[in-house]
Amino acid sequence: MNRVNALFGIKYPIIQAGMIWCSGWELASAVSNAGGLGILGAGSMYPHILDEQLNKCKAATDKPFGVNLPLLYPDIDKHIETIIRHKVPVVITSAGNPKTWTSILKNEGIKVIHVVSSAKFALKSQDAGVDAVVAEGFEAGGHNGREETTTLCLIPLVKEAVQIPVIAAGGIGTGRAMVAAMALGADGVQIGSRFVATPESSAHQSFKDRVVQANEGDTLLTLKELTPVRLLKNSFFNEVMAAYERDASKEELEQILGRGRAKKGMFEGDLENGELEIGQVSALIKSMKPAAAVVEEIITEYNQIRRELNHNNYEF
Repeated sequence: MNRVNALFGIKYPIIQAGMIWCSGWELASAVSNAGGLGILGAGSMYPHILDEQLNKCKAATDKPFGVNLPLLYPDIDKHIETIIRHKVPVVITSAGNPKTWTSILKNEGIKVIHVVSSAKFALKSQDAGVDAVVAEGFEAGGHNGREETTTLCLIPLVKEAVQIPVIAAGGIGTGRAMVAAMALGADGVQIGSRFVATPESSAHQSFKDRVVQANEGDTLLTLKELTPVRLLKNSFFNEVMAAYERDASKEELEQILGRGRAKKGMFEGDLENGELEIGQVSALIKSMKPAAAVVEEIITEYNQIRRELNHNNYEF
């Protein structure tokens, strides 16, 4: 049996990324009900909102689901308390030291995954006791690693470094890409951008429409002096680029970024002044589909490509 399926008790080794402002209870429960592992994006939630979201998610699915928890979250102790009280089966941690909370969560019977962008941090995560790692390549949307290692290179490096299950992320939105990730050594895949363009996503409809309209080259990784993030190009993005051209200081970049840019863009639908976080795979997303249809499409194509490869028997 697939290691990811067995670890989390799910039908398909597909984890929905816990994207801020996009991953509420409707999306998480829909993905879990479709056989994947739905994830709530707690990084954009106040503690009482996470509590409400967990209640709604538990009412909407009897399948396993999880919470994505950025370790830099200011009220993280309150989120941890809420997660433990609700007996959340899985927590995905990111943006911080996995040693801080892993043992506490595991003592409560919670499976812990940590997001990494290098083999070095995958090893540190394994040493911290996590159950699996998400190895996220340069292609991914949102906050990213400074190393800029692509998924094609990252997955084999991480697979060679650790013994725990490896979940591939970054540039994966189709069954064909899932086959490639598994061939590279992944035990499962994490998919974010493809689930943004679903009715169940909590993102603003204007942002969803912009994602569907995105073409090749419409995103770029920037703001590496602060926290590297992949963005769709818009007026805010152009302002950042103009600041780079005049050699703006880190302090000026922080001032331009300000507060609430991601909420403004992805949740409130301000396509010009907001931060529009999405991956390179957005160029392949051409329509809105329900989350269950996305999962079914990916698995159907995955099985089809596997059969074709076996039939063609490529041996040289």
